[in-house]
Amino acid sequence: MKTTFGNGFGSSFGKIVAMDRFDSGRSLSPIRQAEAYWTALLTGDGVPMRSQIDPRGLENILEYTFVLERIAPGLTRFRLAGSHLNKLAGMEVRGMPLTAFFEASARDRVKEVTEQVFNQPGIANLGLTSAGRMGRVQLQARMILLPLRSDLGDVSRILGVMVSDGAIGATPRRFTLSEDELRPVTEVQVPQSQPQGLETGFAEDQGRFERPRAHLRLVVSRDE
Repeated sequence: MKTTFGNGFGSSFGKIVAMDRFDSGRSLSPIRQAEAYWTALLTGDGVPMRSQIDPRGLENILEYTFVLERIAPGLTRFRLAGSHLNKLAGMEVRGMPLTAFFEASARDRVKEVTEQVFNQPGIANLGLTSAGRMGRVQLQARMILLPLRSDLGDVSRILGVMVSDGAIGATPRRFTLSEDELRPVTEVQVPQSQPQGLETGFAEDQGRFERPRAHLRLVVSRDE
């Protein structure tokens, strides 16, 4: 059963990027699918707006997907979150800070990374590890953070995906950072799009338009 975000994750733009437009879309990991979807929405004006994100374009990975809101420097909270994150936390995570998923030793670095995502803006790829304890085994996870603009135009939202590998076991699961990588959005190639309404497969060269020559001539008789 697929997890949905409900009406709060709608789109005022109505632009849906289906995942089957990408090669081998079904075989892509949730991390790669989210980045491909986000990249397809890039324009020369900068990062996509939150209102452009439509859950139908991410239906295969909604359970791993979340949206963060920046509420203060270094502090972000979950606006929306899929069921996989709720399972890792053992509770509903909506409204919780992102740092709730991390051990105290990793939280300052997580705050630094999210601020860089907003301020550069940039894309963050994180490697996560949750230590094994009684009732649970060591757990590896990956997270990607993709910047978004709010309806006001400021970069204060994040589209993210978090995927773990292995049995979750006893919850809540908290993680340390095993690696973090940040890439500026300016290094991401903006996809080339065709003008709307044109299908290149059936396009023809446009010839020069010339007015047809007149075939009738007005004759005025002055005979009365």
